[in-house]
Amino acid sequence: MSVTVKLSDELIKEARSYGEVYSRSVPKQIEYWSRIGKIAEENPDLSFDFIKDILLGQQQAGAGETTPYKFGA
Repeated sequence: MSVTVKLSDELIKEARSYGEVYSRSVPKQIEYWSRIGKIAEENPDLSFDFIKDILLGQQQAGAGETTPYKFGA
């Protein structure tokens, strides 16, 4: 579902800059920030890097890019 939202010019400018670095469009960059912020707010004890690793792991698992963990190896 699409919704039109008014955002500040400064936020758009920052999203454009970060989006170019990470190969994301402005809307995708803002969605990414929103998702990270929501997770961080719901889990205040998790670091930013840990949250990114969780999201990466979820993406890899969804794409079938997993290997079994061998305990005691």
